[in-house]
Amino acid sequence: MDPIRNPFAPGAGQRPPELAGRERELQAFEVVLQRVARGRPERSLVLTGLRGVGKTVLLGELRSMAVRHGWGAGKIEARPDAELRRPLSAALHRAVRDLAVRHRAPDRVEEVLAVLKAFALRANKSDAKLRDRWQPGIDVPAAQGRADSGDIEIDLVELFTDVAELAADVGTGAVLLIDEMQDLKAPDVSALCAACHELSQSGAPLVVVGAGLPHVPAVLSASKSYSERLFRYARIDRLDRGDADRAVLAPIEREEAGIAEEALDALFDASGGYPYFIQAYAKSAWDAAPADPITVKDVQVAAPEAEQELAVGFFGSRYERATPAEREYLLAMAELTQGRDEGAGTSDIAVYLGRKPSSLSPARDSLMKKGLVYSAERGLIAFTVPHFGHYLLGRTDD
Repeated sequence: MDPIRNPFAPGAGQRPPELAGRERELQAFEVVLQRVARGRPERSLVLTGLRGVGKTVLLGELRSMAVRHGWGAGKIEARPDAELRRPLSAALHRAVRDLAVRHRAPDRVEEVLAVLKAFALRANKSDAKLRDRWQPGIDVPAAQGRADSGDIEIDLVELFTDVAELAADVGTGAVLLIDEMQDLKAPDVSALCAACHELSQSGAPLVVVGAGLPHVPAVLSASKSYSERLFRYARIDRLDRGDADRAVLAPIEREEAGIAEEALDALFDASGGYPYFIQAYAKSAWDAAPADPITVKDVQVAAPEAEQELAVGFFGSRYERATPAEREYLLAMAELTQGRDEGAGTSDIAVYLGRKPSSLSPARDSLMKKGLVYSAERGLIAFTVPHFGHYLLGRTDD
């Protein structure tokens, strides 16, 4: 098969050629866009799931939907070593520019930009590394007395309110999209919840759409007890067999090629229905196929290459971030679950390693901060990466 025509392209956050199995989420967000534009109250949205299920892709698709509806939209990726103020300023600057195209009062747009600049410049005073030299790239004088108190919770409420009012002027809304939401710092989580709470009470047309690992709801709830009612949570999971087949068949058929039913069986078995893995195995199968259609033998021949690609780019890069003590903990998890995508008891891990549970807490907490494991429920720890346990058990070196 011609590799130039290969439609499959696995990549971090890269949209697959066929976005299968996410119709419910897309339709639900369409309702949010329509309701908010009509002044109806709507909760903000949080997408949760393991790595490789397509949360970042879906977040990008929701952003595109908002832009097509004339909304202002800005997107950020949270980082555990960075405060929210600076990246959020850049994201909302983008949203305001989207709205400014439709707004008929330039002075009103500049007023909001002035408040946004005042909010942004507070980052210089809270982050010593910036040394008062960073500028947000907003060509208006900063406002005074609005969103510049230095208290992120107060400032964010005021800024969100002003951006929402600007969106209301043009009859649409604004959306802030936050990827890797579990990496937000505690004060920023609290501020974000407070701002969303204020907006929901006033019916202002601004919503937050977050995406993160399965324990994000617990992170939000620990910050504000009312967050359980503040956000609508949508679990993004692996694709069922029908959607997984469509993710493979539709791109192949658009290239006027074919694939045998047995090959689809093999692809689903290998990928487990996880979107990232589907792309990886399908790409390798296409390249390995000497002729049309793709057969089960082609999938079998291509599987080792796909697994090697995943071992290096998807699993290996994460494993390398772990210390020896953390790797010991990870391997114990894999052994106890026999490589299956399920959680292991923290007390069972301690028994398996012959250690006191308290002595393993530093390794567990560090792995959670690195995003390699999460607390599925009290006393239970699980991998954030599907098939990670299987990968660990298959390693032949230390």
